[in-house]
Amino acid sequence: MSLLAKDANLPLRPALLLLRLSLGGFLLLWGIDKLLAPFASVVIFKRFYGLSISSTLAIIAGVFELALALAIIVGLYKIFSYGLGLLLPGTSVVVTHKQWLLPFDEKHLFIAALPILGAFIVLFLLRDADNLWSLDAWREKRQ
Repeated sequence: MSLLAKDANLPLRPALLLLRLSLGGFLLLWGIDKLLAPFASVVIFKRFYGLSISSTLAIIAGVFELALALAIIVGLYKIFSYGLGLLLPGTSVVVTHKQWLLPFDEKHLFIAALPILGAFIVLFLLRDADNLWSLDAWREKRQ
């Protein structure tokens, strides 16, 4: 029986909804953080990514992240929103590879980037099955 067969979707659809809501919520919190504490983002970008950004750019990134988080939460334009959602932790894992290869000091939080990246990969790969309370699925039904 196919994983995406109609009767197999019963446990899959709520699981994907939960994954979508939790990953969207994760990005939502990071976006809010950039708006409330842009200077912290400036420091993080400099220290871990080697990029000098302004507080204004951190705020713009926060607004982008909020919009992306909301698109993911509601399941809108999934190929783009889930793809961009995947790109964020993917880029972070690649850029900070030294921190997660030796994670047992003050940089131990970088370990969390790996399962987040894995979860975004799963959500992206199963995006067509993610149709429970999804705006994309609602739009498809109306057409």
